[in-house]
Amino acid sequence: MKEFLISLIKQDRLKLVESSENIFNSYLEKSSSNFESAKILLEANKLEESVSLVYYSMYNLVLALLYKVGIKSENHSGSIILLKELFDFDNQLIFEAKKERIDKQYYVGFEVSKKEVEESLVIAENFNRDLKGFVSGLNKIDIKNYRNKFEDLIN
Repeated sequence: MKEFLISLIKQDRLKLVESSENIFNSYLEKSSSNFESAKILLEANKLEESVSLVYYSMYNLVLALLYKVGIKSENHSGSIILLKELFDFDNQLIFEAKKERIDKQYYVGFEVSKKEVEESLVIAENFNRDLKGFVSGLNKIDIKNYRNKFEDLIN
């Protein structure tokens, strides 16, 4: 895991940046829009497309958290790993959502039921609520500590 994160740093796909409230808010809005779009697609019976946006609603919230702290990540797996390793936030649900998105987006022969997508929406809604709660509790000292922890993690 550490080696993977270091390889992302060497590729300039993971790095410390200035914390950005504007980018943070943009990713929050994107997450919300993805979630609402997933619900609309579910109602239109566009299930595979809905699965993708369920995942992106979660992923964009992870990116919002990273920018809140001042970390730029251009890798899905790296971002999700940091969620656990840096913030000690359970990342299992988003890893599962990512797998589902990849399966449905890139492969054929998968059956997706409306019930599965509805369950995914509930999972994403809970995940997003919990992560938003976590982010809203961050203060400047927490942010500084997470930046230091990030540096320790990659050194």
